[in-house]
Amino acid sequence: MVNQMKARSLLNSISKSFGLTVLIWAAGILSAEAKESLKLRVAIEQNVPQVNVGSSVNAQVLDGSQRVIGEIQGMNGFAAQVKEGGIALDRWKSGALWVVPKDENGVVWIGNRWYRGRVYLIPTGKGLTAINYVDLEQYLFSVLGSEMSGNWPQEALKAQAVAARSYALHEREGAIRKNEMFDLGDTQGWQVYNGIQAESAGTQTAVIATAGKVLAHDDRVINAVFHSSAGGCTENVEDVWVQPLPYLRSVKNNYDQGSPVNEWSRNFTAAEIGNRFGVGNLQRLEPVKMTRNCGRVQEIRVVGDRGSKVVKGNEFREALGLRSTLFTIANQFQPIASKEGQKQALAGVTFNGRGFGHGLGMSQWGAYNMARRGYTFDRILRQYYLNTELGTINVER
Repeated sequence: MVNQMKARSLLNSISKSFGLTVLIWAAGILSAEAKESLKLRVAIEQNVPQVNVGSSVNAQVLDGSQRVIGEIQGMNGFAAQVKEGGIALDRWKSGALWVVPKDENGVVWIGNRWYRGRVYLIPTGKGLTAINYVDLEQYLFSVLGSEMSGNWPQEALKAQAVAARSYALHEREGAIRKNEMFDLGDTQGWQVYNGIQAESAGTQTAVIATAGKVLAHDDRVINAVFHSSAGGCTENVEDVWVQPLPYLRSVKNNYDQGSPVNEWSRNFTAAEIGNRFGVGNLQRLEPVKMTRNCGRVQEIRVVGDRGSKVVKGNEFREALGLRSTLFTIANQFQPIASKEGQKQALAGVTFNGRGFGHGLGMSQWGAYNMARRGYTFDRILRQYYLNTELGTINVER
């Protein structure tokens, strides 16, 4: 009962905070078209000890074979847990469980947010995984608001809708081929998906206006990755990851200029960097390998008074929390006394960088600025995804 009351309290508080009544009404926008639409499987929680689940309306509880075994009242919730190798949800227990709203306009509560669709609970690893089964087009309502502002120009939002739809379908195809239990997650490692609280009239309008539109190369939906800001130059994919692709090629432009993340600077002491990489007090940084088109750091040598190591550019960026690997290094020295007289020792390092993210595919701030200059979404997409065609898939399944 404690778990039930806690979950119910969370459900009630979030409904007041985000205006659930309005959002439930919005959930019906695509209901007629989406009844048999293509579904995505999005992992919301992975390998957690428990997760709160519920529904805005009365919902059926189904076992792993989708046989109805119970019902949850609307605006009620419980903490799902792993028990004896299966999933326990209040008085119901099965090898896996579904929570399915009885009204197509109902939404489900997973963890700490509302989501469209239904939830599938399955034991994994040392805990359980909660997977949101959601219509592709309705999923995009949230992705757009999670990745961009719904107040951005419509042409930028439309470009994001096509890129996000293409990326999701590419990931879905790979997951099905590998027989994985979900298509993608909800974090930046895939594309951000924050449930219905991220939706707005702007994101819904852009998704509906581009319904089913995808980018393709050789009649296959592409891996349409994107990032916040390119800093004026996107990369060939093989210079950042591994496999060369004909549509993720380097493009130089000035569309990122003026964005809040186009230029940035970070300062660190020599001790901070040296300790972060286990080489003692930093003596110098030596870029070893750079991308040939934009000059992003691919490998860098970190030299300290207790040793040195060569670090991959992305690992270096993550360790220091830098916005990108597109940076230059400015050293700061301080005088010290020694037996040889006055010497200069490295005191700190300033990283002066451009852009935010991996630098592949579409720059979101570039799309924003192009839209403000009057470019249409298809022109924006052609700027960043070369050798592609804009097509329309059948989202009915």
